Amino acid sequence: MNPPASDTISDVLGRAVLDGDPDQATLDPDVPDDHLAIVARAAVAEQSGRDLLRQSVSAARSSGHSWAAIGAVLGLSRQATQQRFGVARVDDEGPEHRWLGPVTALDEMRELELAGRRGWRTVGAGMLKHRMERTDTQWEHRRVVWRRPADSYETDGWEVAVRAFPWLYLVRDLQSPPEN
Repeated sequence: MNPPASDTISDVLGRAVLDGDPDQATLDPDVPDDHLAIVARAAVAEQSGRDLLRQSVSAARSSGHSWAAIGAVLGLSRQATQQRFGVARVDDEGPEHRWLGPVTALDEMRELELAGRRGWRTVGAGMLKHRMERTDTQWEHRRVVWRRPADSYETDGWEVAVRAFPWLYLVRDLQSPPEN
């Protein structure tokens, strides 16, 4: 469900904190015992916001924006932005894991398709790269704009491999041996 055009992000977040997930009870600020639950949900919203900001910065860098341009949007210097959002290199964990990259939003899906046919599936993403895991089957990869709940893709046989706002990277096991 899309929020009304007049809603701000704060309005949407506030309602999400009070209403919770569909299987959670709505919280009432007039009930004193609900305040600790409101604090807990607000903490989850804050962490989610930090995660979305980090993923947005990574996506902006992958699209070619400089640290200075991103810093200008955030009101930070280039150096402060790079120190806050730059990522440290993680070494490979053996022959069953590797990094695919550098890739950009323009070529990553073709590269993921080739890797998927050879039995590699994405399990993580960083700036200009994907963390890959080797399997015994071929994988189909898909990138979608994160406009609906991530688990809604499961009905079509997709699995959410990576949440990299504004993208979701989905994978689907093709149940066939990898190509050589």
